[in-house]
Amino acid sequence: MADRDTDELLRGQLSRRGILKCMTWAGTGVLWTLSGGMPRSIGLVDEASAAPPPAGAFTFLQISDSHVGFDKPANPNALGTLQEAIAKINAMPVQPSFIIHTGDISHLSKDKEFDDADQAIKMTNKKIFFVPGEHDMLDDENGKAYLQRYGKETKGAGWYSFDQHGIHFIGLVNVVNLEAGGLGNLGDDQLEWLEQDVSVLSPILPSTSVRWRRATASTSLQFRSASCARTNRARTSSMVKPRSRDRFTNARRFTSLRP
Repeated sequence: MADRDTDELLRGQLSRRGILKCMTWAGTGVLWTLSGGMPRSIGLVDEASAAPPPAGAFTFLQISDSHVGFDKPANPNALGTLQEAIAKINAMPVQPSFIIHTGDISHLSKDKEFDDADQAIKMTNKKIFFVPGEHDMLDDENGKAYLQRYGKETKGAGWYSFDQHGIHFIGLVNVVNLEAGGLGNLGDDQLEWLEQDVSVLSPILPSTSVRWRRATASTSLQFRSASCARTNRARTSSMVKPRSRDRFTNARRFTSLRP
């Protein structure tokens, strides 16, 4: 871990992106539960194993930024780090219901990188949900390798939704056709699908977790100052906001984490 990240972590000042970096380099994941319809992080895998959630509690695990294929000094054995994380997950006394991988499975979207990641991740013997990171969409055919593996039941560039334990999860993709400055963009097709997806939800559904990859919104839905981001915000929030207990998250950010 870089010295700066270590210092910030010790001071409790590390950003959410920094937390995920450290999580990946340390070979671990973040365990989540729900309390009153709100996502709440229990902690990293080691912490969650030391203080497991109550018996019968609904939990799910987030891993991210595996970057299998990366071999630079920051993490010279990214695959080994992922395997370490999987071993820790399998050793947890209370197993999560499922796992969400929030992108950058591979480093350069190469078949071998995806193959190696798949071999490691399948050792969890759990249902895995994916959203792509920008590093998963680098092949010459704009993410075809990712979609062939992980997008068979998704729409468009890989967006989809699913229900678990009475909770509706939505995975959005904003790493395709990036705007100037690298700002994520959902696009009209995805927003139209989102409108249809949430239109059939009950207003009393416990929670809706909207997750995407790149910087498009903070957890308070304050989008960065770009016209495409404001459009995404207006359209997305108008679709989901009427459901009073809906909660928005970034793929790297869940609502119990604070800025």
